[in-house]
Amino acid sequence: MIDSIFTKIINGDIPSHKIYEDEYTYAFLDINPIAPGHTLVVPKQQVEFVWDLEEEPYLALQRAVKKIALQLRARMSVPYVGEQIVGVDVPHAHVHLIPFSKVSEFKAAQDPAVEPNHEQLAQIAQKLAF
Repeated sequence: MIDSIFTKIINGDIPSHKIYEDEYTYAFLDINPIAPGHTLVVPKQQVEFVWDLEEEPYLALQRAVKKIALQLRARMSVPYVGEQIVGVDVPHAHVHLIPFSKVSEFKAAQDPAVEPNHEQLAQIAQKLAF
C-alpha cells in the first residue's frame, strides 16, 4: 500500500498544524478549512474507511474526536462542532470536525483554489493544542 498524504503527515514527511496526538490518532488543522479551526482527526493506522478499523483503534478515534470537539467548542467560542465522515477525497480514514455558529457555516464548501494561510493556521493550532 502506498502511503497516503495523511500517513506522510503523521510520519513527519509533510508538515502539519498538529493539535493532538495519542497512540492511535493524530489531529491537525485542515489547510483548506470550511471554518477556522476545521480539524481532521485520523487514525495512525492507514485504512481507507473508518469502519475497517479494528475495535480499539476505532474506539480511540472516537474518544479523540469527542475530546477535540469539546476543545474546539470551548476555544473557538462557538456553540456547535459538526462532524463529517466523507471518505472519498483521501484513501485514509478521517473525521472532519468543523466549529460553527450557523448551519450555513457548517454546510459551506471548501475552496481548494484559496492558498492556505499558514500564519493564521499556526496561531489557531497554538490556541487549540493540547
